[in-house]
Amino acid sequence: MARLHIGSDHAAIELRHELVAAALAAGHTVVSELGPGDPGDSIDYPDIAAQVCERVHSDPGTLGVLVCGTGQGMAMAANKHAGIRAAVVLDCFSARMAREHNDANVLCLGARVVGPGLARLLLQTFLSTQFAGGRHARRVAKIDASGS
Repeated sequence: MARLHIGSDHAAIELRHELVAAALAAGHTVVSELGPGDPGDSIDYPDIAAQVCERVHSDPGTLGVLVCGTGQGMAMAANKHAGIRAAVVLDCFSARMAREHNDANVLCLGARVVGPGLARLLLQTFLSTQFAGGRHARRVAKIDASGS
């Protein structure tokens, strides 16, 4: 079972709550949930991305989930952090490949792009997929080296 750090900005509070509930129902542990409590509490998504990425980086074996309007801003902000490989996914194939081939450790979703049902399925796919290693490990090492 996965240990997760989940965060969102004001545009994705409801989806964040939905994903926390889905993760817990599936037996995963939500180590931290970050973001505003009310949609009127506008915050900057790079701040939440930084907090989640810091926790994922300093807590080995954990994964992150970041949600904003499109997922794109969170992914851009997250990928600026050393050791983070964040992927925006819109379909199950991409969710599986992000983990299996790219060892993604942060899933990014857009609340204005995917509905709650698809978001739960993407989370399930992401969390149930393991990194394949092998030739992919060499490529992931190059990604990590380029961020230092």
